[in-house]
Amino acid sequence: MRILPPESLIPVYLKATGANRPFVTEDGARRRIAERFLRPASYGPPSRLEGVRVDRRLPDPNGWPVYDVEPSASAEQKARPKSVVVYVHGGGWVNEIAPQHWTLIARIARKTNQRVIVPIYPLLPFGTAREARDGVVELIRAELDSDHQVRLAGDSAGGQISLSAVLHLRAEGVQLPATTLLSPALDLTWKNPQIDVVQPFDPWLARPGGRLLAQEWSGDDDIEDPVVSPLCGDLNGLGPLTILTGTRDVLNPDAHVLKDKARDAEVSLAWHEGEGQLHVYALLPTKAGEQAAKTIVESLRPAT
Repeated sequence: MRILPPESLIPVYLKATGANRPFVTEDGARRRIAERFLRPASYGPPSRLEGVRVDRRLPDPNGWPVYDVEPSASAEQKARPKSVVVYVHGGGWVNEIAPQHWTLIARIARKTNQRVIVPIYPLLPFGTAREARDGVVELIRAELDSDHQVRLAGDSAGGQISLSAVLHLRAEGVQLPATTLLSPALDLTWKNPQIDVVQPFDPWLARPGGRLLAQEWSGDDDIEDPVVSPLCGDLNGLGPLTILTGTRDVLNPDAHVLKDKARDAEVSLAWHEGEGQLHVYALLPTKAGEQAAKTIVESLRPAT
């Protein structure tokens, strides 16, 4: 039986480990970008992930590393549906995929009996919103061309990329059966006035560094272009959305705007708001995180 730490210790841990440093000041954001230029972080999966096989694709499309994570060989696996999940990790456009992401990805593969495709997209200062969006769209198109059904999931910055991707696909007449967004970044202008209300309670993210990172991530595109800020896009015609968001997350106010816009556009929406929960709480080792991870798995399970 896994012992879960008290939720009250998580904010203390985040601050003690400096997880908030790239976000609380512009200088912190600049330092993290400089660090990534000088010392790119490791992105490979842990040496052991329960119940799955991990393969890196060769050659890598777009020059990106791309991993396939699928259930370990079994009689059940041989009969699995032709359905895959693309998972786009978060990290504020400057932090690499983390062990917690890999654990959730393995759980999705194991519990839904699907292959999970994990793109390692280029971060700041090397990547931009458009490059990441286009690369994810290309991965999805390749699976669709292989007659696979594709579900999409992303957290934080990965949520921004994911929603931008489904908007682009919708414009081409493609509707995905499920898109799950955990604590997504949605409006990179950071102009929502409700952010100021939530900010004192968020021990992780903040506007000063977040806004600078967003400006860098936008590249040559306007910050309000849906490729950068998908909340600015037209949601009509999107497939079903699942949104998970915590009330102690400065991205929570924009998630509420997305909820309202989706309902106005008559998009099927499953809304899960964790009262008192932090950013990407489904990745955290808490009781609420465990329940949120189960919700993500269920949202991506193929229909029987």
